[in-house]
Amino acid sequence: MSKSFPLKPLLELSQTRMDDAARRLGELIASEQEGTRKLELLQNYRDEYESRFHEAARNGISPDEWRNFSAFIGRIDEAIAVQKANVERSRQMTVAGQHAWMTQRNKVKAFDTLQKRHDLGEARKEARLEQRQSDEHSAKRYANREDSDES
Repeated sequence: MSKSFPLKPLLELSQTRMDDAARRLGELIASEQEGTRKLELLQNYRDEYESRFHEAARNGISPDEWRNFSAFIGRIDEAIAVQKANVERSRQMTVAGQHAWMTQRNKVKAFDTLQKRHDLGEARKEARLEQRQSDEHSAKRYANREDSDES
């Protein structure tokens, strides 16, 4: 009868943690992609608004309209700067999430390797036991045959 792998609870725990890290990494990647999408939208909106500003300036605008356009572009630039910082922070979190997942994956691989070695060792023990039992059975049959030949 083979013994079960003594580190199985640790293997299962590390697999659960790896699954959690993978799920978290997926969330981080999605968040980073969403932040990047928002940044692109802001940049596109700024470009469009700046084009309208230049068109209006060519057609002539009042100083108040000029200030309004300039102020609004300034607010868009501030929003872009904030979003760039958010995207960078999100990238850093994604990299950290990748490292966390890889660390957990390496632990699972290590425990899995140990389990395979354990299973192989147990299989060898069972094979030796079966061979020994087979040899003993053959020896008994041979001894019984010898005893019956002598009678």
